Amino acid sequence: MKIIKRNGAEESFDTLKIVNAVQKACNATENAYLAPEQLTDIADYVEYKCNKLGRAVSVEEIQDMVEDQIMNQRAFDVARQYIT
Repeated sequence: MKIIKRNGAEESFDTLKIVNAVQKACNATENAYLAPEQLTDIADYVEYKCNKLGRAVSVEEIQDMVEDQIMNQRAFDVARQYIT
């Protein structure tokens, strides 16, 4: 599956990038913690949804999906940090 970067280039989808980005948001949020399984679940769900679309997905679409999944984990402060 391909993603469309902000500069228009296509790149292969990598769930590890999602896991790392959410982990960085957790690290930057005081008193916030998401278990490694939660991080993997978020990335796996986003990959599933992107595959289901059957087309290349933009980075912005992926970010929206990640935000939704972080909020589904009730980690609102982490979601806010991820957005910024």
